[in-house]
Amino acid sequence: MDKKRISFELLLLFSVFVIATCGLIYELVAGALASYLLGDSVKQFSFIIGVYLFSMGVGSYLAKFIHKDLLNKFVEIEILVGVIGGISSIVLFFLFNTVHHFEPVLYLFVFVTGCLVGLEIPLLMNILKDKVEFKDLVSNVFAFDYIGALLASILFPLVLIPSLGIVKTPLFFGLINVSIAIFLSFYLEKDLKNPIFLKSKSIIAFAGLLLIFFFSEKLLAFSEEKMYGENIIYANNSSYQRIVLTRNEKDFRLYLNNNLQFSSADEYRYHEALVHPAMSMARNISNILVLGGGDGFAVREILKYQDVKHITLVDLDGEMTAFFRDNETMTNLNHSSLSNKKVEIINKDAYIWVK
Repeated sequence: MDKKRISFELLLLFSVFVIATCGLIYELVAGALASYLLGDSVKQFSFIIGVYLFSMGVGSYLAKFIHKDLLNKFVEIEILVGVIGGISSIVLFFLFNTVHHFEPVLYLFVFVTGCLVGLEIPLLMNILKDKVEFKDLVSNVFAFDYIGALLASILFPLVLIPSLGIVKTPLFFGLINVSIAIFLSFYLEKDLKNPIFLKSKSIIAFAGLLLIFFFSEKLLAFSEEKMYGENIIYANNSSYQRIVLTRNEKDFRLYLNNNLQFSSADEYRYHEALVHPAMSMARNISNILVLGGGDGFAVREILKYQDVKHITLVDLDGEMTAFFRDNETMTNLNHSSLSNKKVEIINKDAYIWVK
């Protein structure tokens, strides 16, 4: 069997793997971003998944109308997927505060991305149909497709969001998409029409995405300050949520996934009402269990009782408890309650831990 044909086939099958991985990442980013900005995560993920799958079907249908220069079209679509998917998160952050109807814009991004991803696999199968037996072609393409999807679904929550965040993650995978286009435009130069144009287009796209990637933190900070209307003094992505602390003339405010958790001006009213009635009615307050409450404010109120000997605080997010234990501003608010010797912090799901 011709080695060149084998390498050509493997190269394009590897492209399927990349397409599936990047495509699912863009879908997951859109779902996470919609949940972060709009709330109601069940609704947002359901709508995003539905629109994305539908748009892939539309893309697959439209692929049958492409008959000429299939390899060129494949490389061009790879560039488009990389650019549109890569910039989706940062663009949507900016548009959230500037457009009146944000959801249609969000779903338009999802639809276009899904359409382009849906176009790619049928094009690829048409490119390979004369080089590979049909049964091998279908099984290989879908095998690589599903493996890529599995990898994306594992990496997204465990590695990508905690390390890169919701803005850098799609940019990183956009760079991967465009890198494939660059490689194909050079490696398959003889099989392409006007390869110089494709090379230039893919390199320019890569350079643009790389530039946005390096300045993404500043762009995100700017868009979030515009969104909150307050000075951001701390922002971080944990494995579970985005933590943002703002400050204005009157108080500090904590936001988790864009939802206000407390204002330092009046949080005491809630925590005093939460703790003291229960403590006054309990027969024995020597050993206290707090589920949630990673900010340490409830623990602060509990520690006012001298009879308390031990407090077990179970909170899922270790980034949260560490922030409220170590940050000077937060320790001034919670009176360093999480550093108290009586307090034991367990970073686990409270429901599972109790069971």
